[in-house]
Amino acid sequence: MFILYQYFFFFFYTKEEIAGWERFYRANFINSVTGFKSVNLIGTRNENGQTNLGIFSSIVHIGSDPALVGYINRPRSAAPHTLSNIESTGKYTINHIQPLFLNEAHQTSAKYPVDISEFEAVGLTTQYLNNFQAPFVGESVVKYALALQEIIPITANNTFLVIGKIEFIYLQKDILLPDGFIDLHKAETISSNGIDSYYRTMPITRLAYAKPDNKK
Repeated sequence: MFILYQYFFFFFYTKEEIAGWERFYRANFINSVTGFKSVNLIGTRNENGQTNLGIFSSIVHIGSDPALVGYINRPRSAAPHTLSNIESTGKYTINHIQPLFLNEAHQTSAKYPVDISEFEAVGLTTQYLNNFQAPFVGESVVKYALALQEIIPITANNTFLVIGKIEFIYLQKDILLPDGFIDLHKAETISSNGIDSYYRTMPITRLAYAKPDNKK
């Protein structure tokens, strides 16, 4: 349905219409309407030493003190390896993606057998740092280690909110500013939209901390 509002035409869709769409069309639409997202590679290793690498666009800041980061893991039947490895070892890594290895990062979304390492399958470097159990992506310029804190089942769609505490961080030296801000534009960290679209970032400005008495 078209709606005219202030000289612009808008589409209008009900939840019933959305539910009736073809599965991949619906997934692309809903993944797009939520806006640009952080997209990262999560590295894990099981108790037998088998490594796994998967791309996730659901990384979210939970808190800074303690430093907690969360991500949404799909249902076990759709994405079992990352979650099971985290459950068994309690350790994992999150690695920013840069354009130089975007194609390889995207390819990790393919459903490889459990005995195939995505690191080797797509040609990314397995890197171990600071005696941490889980592998990092050698090509990434921003990466950090996490220890599992909590896994919260989301019964509405059988997914899981996985929360980890940051153990340590590695990042390119020249992207860290004196006030603690990390210049992800300079790092060339990418973002995503939809299920298969990736973007470079472009900063607009940095604004002062907002207070009620701030003038426009």
